[in-house]
Amino acid sequence: MAPDGDTVFGKILRGEIPCDQVYGDDQCIAFRDVQPQAPVHLLVIPREPIAQLAEATDAHQSLLGHLLLVAARVARQEGLQSWRTVINSGAEAGQTVFHLHVHVIGGRPLAWPPG
Repeated sequence: MAPDGDTVFGKILRGEIPCDQVYGDDQCIAFRDVQPQAPVHLLVIPREPIAQLAEATDAHQSLLGHLLLVAARVARQEGLQSWRTVINSGAEAGQTVFHLHVHVIGGRPLAWPPG
């Protein structure tokens, strides 16, 4: 990924692509997934362009915790009492956009394993 975050999420952060934003602060934003896998499917993305969780460092510890707290906040904001959070790291894990993101999925029973 380019340093300027030139992915679809980088374009969303720069305002080049619209999104249905449900939360935003100085570290991240959360918005509705355009291809939802459940009645509630949100994405929480950091403003910092980290390609994947495997590339996060100790310097990202506070940011990573913040992303999970925001995931819980937006899940509750959407009326969920239980939900799943997913972070795919790498293509073999199902990551398709190489900008770290947390999926918040709920609103229906979720099977395990997921796939």
